[in-house]
Amino acid sequence: MSTPIPTLQNTMQQLNCCVMVPTYNNAGTLKRVLDSILERTTSIIVINDGATDNTTDILKEYPTLQQIHLPENKGKGNALQVGFKAAISKGYDYAITIDSDGQHFPEDLSVFLDELKAEESPNVLYIGSRNMQQEDVPGKSSFGNKFSNFWFWFETGTKLQDTQCGYRLYPLKELKDLKFYTPKFEFEIEIIVRLAWNGTTVKNVPVRILYDETERVSHFRTVPDFARISVLNTWLVIVTIFYIKPRNFIRKIKKKGFKNFLLEDLLRSDDSPKTKALSIALGVFLGIAPFWGFQTILVFALAALFGLNKAITFAFSNVSLPPLIPFIIFFSLKIGVLITGEEVLFSIENMTENFDILQNLKTYLIGSLILATASALLFGIVGYFTILYLGKKKMVVDNG
Repeated sequence: MSTPIPTLQNTMQQLNCCVMVPTYNNAGTLKRVLDSILERTTSIIVINDGATDNTTDILKEYPTLQQIHLPENKGKGNALQVGFKAAISKGYDYAITIDSDGQHFPEDLSVFLDELKAEESPNVLYIGSRNMQQEDVPGKSSFGNKFSNFWFWFETGTKLQDTQCGYRLYPLKELKDLKFYTPKFEFEIEIIVRLAWNGTTVKNVPVRILYDETERVSHFRTVPDFARISVLNTWLVIVTIFYIKPRNFIRKIKKKGFKNFLLEDLLRSDDSPKTKALSIALGVFLGIAPFWGFQTILVFALAALFGLNKAITFAFSNVSLPPLIPFIIFFSLKIGVLITGEEVLFSIENMTENFDILQNLKTYLIGSLILATASALLFGIVGYFTILYLGKKKMVVDNG
């Protein structure tokens, strides 16, 4: 066994970091990977995920390494979770995961460590960023990465170049109390989204990659594994829209106070007055239009689609607060009657007691869409000129 590079070994110890190697039927590359890691550190945990080749025999050559032998293969996600628990029980603060198929360069361990040493906050997760344009990268890997990057951005608001690379540095203290639900490849998506939701900063760091198809063994099954990833992303999107986004919005208001929130996020954000005004208009339209039950998902989906300010759109979509709903229905019906000419007997009083909106659904739908459109135009125009006025006023104050 070679002696580790002293500088890197010392850094690993100072940062209280280990290297985790989950492996399943990669006997052809496992020895080379372990030997290369051992040239840099002895803080290694190997998780044999029920391999059926001669992986066990190879690992017998490394008696000083901490090894976990699982009786059956349950998936990479399960193996990683087992490894994390072992690393936490050993008192490690960080774990760098590296695949055993030979695609990662152990020399790049220093990239993660250098970034961590320079990081201000210890609550950070680094994901290796591969050059997906190099010739030996499979087309399906490049497509899958773009697909994953988009949904990670939608679910967390963080844009990354690579979300699928298994070469990562995890903050163990942040994940020890989390309960995870996925056992296979999709776990690597679940964990970064869940940690991001909990306040962990997720960043990319540049790493090299080698796809040698003559020796590399991939256990990713295109159809079933991509289907599992799609199901997971569907669930994460639902949670994002109906819980995470509203939670973060409310937290921001509570932290800053409503007045400061309006000033900082509405008036002083980097968005142009036009973008802010359009965000106001979209929020008001969705708040009044008959999309009840789907407003939140439409707010964040359409704001993201059109590149608008999600916080502003969400704030103004709450124009349909419960006390205002009877008035919105009332004026929607008034307008609907003017357009359709149908007679509807209604008042504010009978709407709050025994009014049957289903009997007047056509009139209500037409009226509410017109009311929503008119209100959106009004709020958007007033908002635009108000933002321009306050912006100029602020410039005057700032310039003394």
